[in-house]
Order: sequence, then C-alpha cells, then structure tokens
Amino acid sequence: MTSGAELVRATACENVERLKRGDITPHDLLDALEARIAEVDGKVNALPTLCFDRARAHADALMKKPVAERGLLAGMPVPIKDLTDVAGVLTTQGSPIFKDSIATTSNIVVEHLEASGAVIYAKSNTPEFGAGAQTFNEVFGATLNPWNLSRSASGSSGGAAAALASGTAWLAHGTDVGGSLRNPASFCGVVGLRPSIGRVAHSQGAKIDRTISADGPMARNVEDLALMLDAMSGEDPRDPLSLPVLPTSFLAAARSGAKPKRVAYSADLGISPVDPEVAAITRKAAERLTDAGVIVEEAHPDFRESIACAHVLRAYDYALTKGKLLREHRDRLKPEVIWNIEQGLKLTLDDITRAEAQRVTLTNRANAFFETYDLLLCPTTIVAPFPVEQRYLAECNGVKFDSYVGWLAIVSAITMACCPGLSIPCGFTRENLPVGLQIVAPPRGEARALATGRLLEDILGLGALTPIDPRPGA
Repeated sequence: MTSGAELVRATACENVERLKRGDITPHDLLDALEARIAEVDGKVNALPTLCFDRARAHADALMKKPVAERGLLAGMPVPIKDLTDVAGVLTTQGSPIFKDSIATTSNIVVEHLEASGAVIYAKSNTPEFGAGAQTFNEVFGATLNPWNLSRSASGSSGGAAAALASGTAWLAHGTDVGGSLRNPASFCGVVGLRPSIGRVAHSQGAKIDRTISADGPMARNVEDLALMLDAMSGEDPRDPLSLPVLPTSFLAAARSGAKPKRVAYSADLGISPVDPEVAAITRKAAERLTDAGVIVEEAHPDFRESIACAHVLRAYDYALTKGKLLREHRDRLKPEVIWNIEQGLKLTLDDITRAEAQRVTLTNRANAFFETYDLLLCPTTIVAPFPVEQRYLAECNGVKFDSYVGWLAIVSAITMACCPGLSIPCGFTRENLPVGLQIVAPPRGEARALATGRLLEDILGLGALTPIDPRPGA
C-alpha cells in the first residue's frame, strides 16, 4: 500500500492515475494532506482555512459514481484562493471586513473544478483583496516562503504557491492581475499560468468585460499544471467571454514534444530594472533552448505604454470593485488598497479612454511580434524572494519605484497585451532561492507555452524541485 509520504511526493498526474485505477481513493489523499498540513503548515501559513469535513463528504459522493463518471481529476484534492467563494466555506479575501464571511454559493470556477472531479479541502492565503504581490493580511498573518522562512512567498496567490512547494497541495487555484500567480510561482519554485482571456470561466461581478483579472492553474510541474488547466477550462453562459474546450487537451499539448523554431529573450522588456543575478540566470536558461535546436534572439515588443496603461486600468478596476468599501470601511482597509481605490476615483473619462486605446496598441504590437517569434521569454520577477517583513519591493538595481506595484511591470505588461504567461523554475541564486522564467505566448497560445515549458523543464532538470520541507532562514 502506498504511504501518505509517498503520495505527498508523487505528482498530481501520478495520483490521478492511481485514483482512476482504484489503487487509492480521494480519502487516502485527504488523509495524507491532513497529516502533511499538521506537520509543516504551522511554519509556512499557506492554508489558514481548512474544510476537510466538506471535502470528505464530497469524496463520499464521488466514490458512489463509476470511475468513468468521476471527472478528469477523479477526486484529486485542490485548495482555492481565499478571494474566491466556495459554498459553505469561510471567504475572508484577506480583509478584517470579511473575517467571518461564509460563502453561500460557489464561484463558477469552483463549480467547474468540482464537476471535473476536484475535491476542495482548503482556502489558500492571500493579501487583502489580492493587493500588493506580498501575501500578508490582518486576518491570518503572513505566508512564508518554504525555501527560506525569512523570505516572502510573493502574492497574491502566495498561499497557493507555498502550499505546492511545501507539499500540502498537488494542484492549486490562483488568480492573476499583475503577476498574482506568476510571481508566487517564481518565488516558491513552482509553476503558474495566467491563461488567455476567457480560457477559465468565472463568476461576473462589477463588469462583464473585466479582463485584467484571470483565474489560472498552479502546480509543481508543467504536466500537472496542464492537467489542472484542462480541469478548469470550458465555456459557461454565465461568463459571456468564456471559451469552449479545445479539441486537444492541454496535457496532451504539454506532452507533445512540440518545439518552437525561434524565440525571443529579454531581461527587462525595455521597461523595468532587473536584478543582475536574476537576469543572468534567466538568460542562461533561455539560451539552453539552443540545445534543442531552437533559435534564441534578444528582442521584445514595444511595451513603452504598458506601465501607464496598467496603472490606470488597475486603478479603474479598484474603483469599480472596491469603491463602496472605501466609503463604508475606510478605517479597516490597508493603505495600499486605499491608495489604489483613490487613484481610480480620480480618473477622468479621458484617462480611461487613453488607457484602453493603449491596451489595444500593446496587444496589436504583441501579435505582430509573434509573427516573427513563436514565444517571448523573460524573468517572471525582477528579484529573488525578499525579506517577508517588506510590504513590497521599493527599489531594484538602484531604481526606486513610485508606487507599491511599480516592481510588477514585467508581468503586468503581459497582462495588458492580453497574452498568456507561464512561469517555470529556471535556476537558483547564490542564496539558493528560486528564480522563475516567464514564457509568453500569443493570445490563446497556452498549448505552445506549455510544450516549451515542458521541454525546458527537461533540459534544465528542474521538473521535480518540490515538495520540500520548510527551511529556516539565516
């Protein structure tokens, strides 16, 4: 019989195959997780809300069905980010305002996952309303990086990434505006994908065509992530922008062995300072594609308007979704959230019109770029994990940022250009901290990114980095 420790170390794909063969049950996986969480999560604080009773009841119902009717994941446990509603489970959004809020219904993305055989057992930690790319809040405290417990796990899907790295999850749900699942993947040595607009259906809130936020998969390796994306994907009439399932699965695409002919690499996309060590590690990783006969050249699209565009559209989104909270609960919001809402409330129609036009221009330039290059590679984050006490990165390589989101330009540019972005581990700093490489594809080009991510994973030998036991800081 497979032990709990062996199950924790196994890949998601391996455990799903075991589930489908009947070698294990969802209860075996839940038991293994519960033991692992008791062992390590007190050090990491990745999964502050657990719902094992709900998970076991769901597993019982799933087990009554024939194996062929248990869905793609067949009972695989999955945690959901604490910004996203799961019926009957606490959803705080990392805010004292909602510290006792129990969701009455589930988000569409959760419904789709459960229909695909996912068993929800936990909520992963997030900063207040997902703001700031550093996972801490007044409800549950900070999530620590398993590679070094004195460092940040980044955010806002920091809890999800830390759970994957520390072995308390095989697959995880995340969301992404300005790198919110890509940055934590980079900091924690795991894999995260911001998919194309509409790839993953989600419940609608303040605006039907609210497209700077996307739900996406996170995992320990590219194949597991592709499996999770398959489970999340699919159209839903409640999300008018959602896309139908493709004829070929993303897992098949990841395993296809397809290679790009020509890719571009850029250390900074022409818009951001980058730590020299991070630049060197990511460039070296990108150049390893030449081992597979791929042409690698230094180039990037023109992203010069992306910082201004992202600043305005992010602020507009905060005004749309959080303006009422500012009016009613200002004293309970963290300063960064207040600043972002107020920036949004100051916008004029001219500001918004200009930013939307800039986004069209950025997307058109990116599409033209991908007529020459199959993919664009760059650092996911501009630094290695910084001390967890820092609320955000204020400076990089001698350049000071003018806001708490200034350090996110290299990922938010990809959001503004409507491209999918995949972060994979690509190396380690002198302090043995993970560094992520971002693989960017044209819109709806996730399959292309996944195939190349899997190829690089093999070339670099970094497909089995996690799980690890949490490592104390210096």
